[in-house]
Amino acid sequence: MPEIYVSTDVEADGPIPGPHSMLSFASVALRADKTTVDSFSVNLETLADACPHAETERWWKSQPEAWAACRENVRAPDVVMPEYADWLESLPGSPVFVAYPLGFDFTFIYWYLHRFAGRSPFRHSGVDVRSYAMAVLGSEWRRSTKRFMPRRWFDELPHTHVALDDATEQGALFINMFRENTERLRSESS
Repeated sequence: MPEIYVSTDVEADGPIPGPHSMLSFASVALRADKTTVDSFSVNLETLADACPHAETERWWKSQPEAWAACRENVRAPDVVMPEYADWLESLPGSPVFVAYPLGFDFTFIYWYLHRFAGRSPFRHSGVDVRSYAMAVLGSEWRRSTKRFMPRRWFDELPHTHVALDDATEQGALFINMFRENTERLRSESS
C-alpha cells in the first residue's frame, strides 16, 4: 500500500492533553508527488475537566484572529475523533503522521484518538519535519530550524496559526524536502 503523508497541525490551550484541551486540528493528506488527496479540519469543544494553561492563554490573547477562527462552529471530540479515525482509514494508502513539531501535535492527536475513538490509525509513530531536516541537511539540531532550511523548500503559503493553513504549509515543506532528498539519493546510487 502506498504511504499517504498526513500533515497535521494542532492548536491547543496548553502544552499537554488532558489537563488542557485541543481547540482545533487539521490534517492534509498528501502523496509523495505533493498531490493533495483530501483534508480534514475541525474546531473542538474544550474538555469539561480541563482548563487553559496561563502562558498559552497569554499567547492566544496576542493572536485574536487565530483565536476567533478556532472557536467557530466547535464540535464535540467524542463525535469528531471517531469520524477522524474513519477518515484516516478511508485514505487510499497507509497514513503516516507528519508534524512540526511532532512531539506536540502527535501527543494531542494520539491521546484524543485513543480517548474518544478507541484507536489510532497512525499506530505509535510519525515523522518530525525538523528531525527530517536535520538528517537531510546533515546538521546539528540547533541548525535544523526553518531559519536554516533552504528557501527552495518553502512554498508561498501562509503560517497563520489556523490549523488548516499551518497543516498545508508544513505538508508542502515536508514533501519538498522528501522529494529533493529522494531524487538526490537516486542520483547518487545511479
